[in-house]
Amino acid sequence: MENYIFNGKFGLERETLRIDRNGRLAQTLHPFDDEHLSRDFCENQLEIITPVCNSIAELMKSLKTLDTNARKILNQNGESLWLYSNPPHIDDETEIPIALYDGIFSAKHDYRISLARRYGKRMMLYSGIHFNFSFSEKYLETFDVDKNTLYFRLLKQVSRYSWLLVLLTSASPLYDLSFDTDNAYGTVFSGFSSMRNSRRGYWNQFVPQLDYTDLPAYIDSIQNYIKKGVLFSAGELYLPVRLKPSGENSLEALINNGVDHIELRMFDLNPLEKLGISEKDLKFAHLFLIYLLNKEDFDFTPELQKNAIENHKLSALYDISDVIIENTPIKESADNFLDGMIKFFIEFPEALDIIAYERHKLNGMRICEKIKSGSEIYV
Repeated sequence: MENYIFNGKFGLERETLRIDRNGRLAQTLHPFDDEHLSRDFCENQLEIITPVCNSIAELMKSLKTLDTNARKILNQNGESLWLYSNPPHIDDETEIPIALYDGIFSAKHDYRISLARRYGKRMMLYSGIHFNFSFSEKYLETFDVDKNTLYFRLLKQVSRYSWLLVLLTSASPLYDLSFDTDNAYGTVFSGFSSMRNSRRGYWNQFVPQLDYTDLPAYIDSIQNYIKKGVLFSAGELYLPVRLKPSGENSLEALINNGVDHIELRMFDLNPLEKLGISEKDLKFAHLFLIYLLNKEDFDFTPELQKNAIENHKLSALYDISDVIIENTPIKESADNFLDGMIKFFIEFPEALDIIAYERHKLNGMRICEKIKSGSEIYV
C-alpha cells in the first residue's frame, strides 16, 4: 500500500458548556465574535469548529489554539468550560437558553424551539465531538467506483461498526440527578459508560428505516420522513454517522454537489484530556475509516440497520460482560476487528502502534472484569 492512503482533509467540532465560578451553566450571552467559536443548541453551549486541516497533528494544534483563545475570553468573564459530556447541575430548564439567532438566521432559533418541544431541553445539553474526514482524491481514484458510491458504501460500514468506537472512547458514566428532575441534587452512576450513546442518549423517537440501495434512494427515504412530519429536517436524524456535502449542509446540496466528507458523531468528551479528546483516538478513527472503505460492500437491510443501532447502544453499557455483537461477546468481536486492521496495516508500524494502544484498553476491561468477579490476577 502507498502512503497516500493516509492523506486527506480533517476537521473537528467540539461542544462544551460554559459555566460560571460556581460550576453552574453560565447565563450570559455568547461572548465570541469568531466563526470558529460558535453555538450549538443553547446560548451557553460553545461549539469550537476547526478549519479544514491536512493532518490530525495540525487539527490538534488548531483545536488547542481555538481552545486557548476561548478560555482567555471566558476567564475575563469569570467563566470556564465544562469538559464532560453530561451536563452540570441545573435547577430547571430555564437555565438552558435556546441559542439566539435573528434576522436571516431566525430559522435556526425556530428550529431549536421545535427540538426543545419534541425532546426537552435537557437532552440537548449532551456535549461531544464530531470528527470530519475526507479521503484524498488520489486515493479515491484507485477504486473502480465513483466518489459518491465509495462514501455511501463507507456510511453503511461505519453505521454497522460504530459500536467499536463507542466501546473504545466512552467517558461519561456519571451524571447529576438534576438531569432527570428539577431541583434534584447528587451525582450518580448511570449504568452506562456513555450516556449520550446509550438508550438514554441522542436518538429519534422512532427507529429510522432508511433505503440503502444507493445514495439517491437514501436521500429520498430521509425526505419521506420530513414530508411525514416525523423529522423537522435531515439535521434531526440522530444517527452516529452522516455524509456531508460541500457548502451548505442540506439534502439538496448533497444531491447537487455530492459527498464531500463523512462525519463521525459518537465521541464523548474525555475529561482526562485538556482538549477533550486524545490525538491517538482520532488517529485510530482515521485508520478505522481507511480499513472500512476497503471492506466488501453489503446489503444494509432494515434488520441490520436495527441491529446496528442496538449494538451501538449496547456498547455504551458500563457492564458489557453479557453484550453480544453478531453472535460473539463484544470484546471478542472487538479483538477480531482489530486483528483484521492489523493484517491490513501490517506494513505501517505507526498504524500498528495506534491499534495496539486501543487493544490495550480492551485488556484493561478484561482485568476489571476479573477484579469484579474475584478472580486472581497474575502480573
